[in-house]
Amino acid sequence: MLAAMPTLGQVMTKEVLSVEPSDTIGEAAEKMTSHGVGAVVVSDFGRMIERDLMRAVAGRVHSSEARVREWMTPDPVTMTEDASVEEAGETMIERGFRHIPVVAGERAVGIVSIRDVAEWRLKER
Repeated sequence: MLAAMPTLGQVMTKEVLSVEPSDTIGEAAEKMTSHGVGAVVVSDFGRMIERDLMRAVAGRVHSSEARVREWMTPDPVTMTEDASVEEAGETMIERGFRHIPVVAGERAVGIVSIRDVAEWRLKER
């Protein structure tokens, strides 16, 4: 009998670090560093937006002036808790993502990283 494919709800990080669109990218980067995470979800009137701020830093944008809303992904790919870990991994690899927000409706309930997928895969061996 085949084992059931694990879902994102089983492997996701449930403590979602979020920032406001009006926060500066410096504030967002500070939160990411202090929480040891590589991405944040931007809460904008219930819409979820995953953003990696490395492009802004690489572009030498002044981090105390530039706002998160200027650098966030406007229409991010999201998945639900019942999506498979394998599907999330394939999506991240195909599209060059390192994180995917997990949503219930338009509310972020978790986040899955490529590392979460790799750890799951190694445990499956």
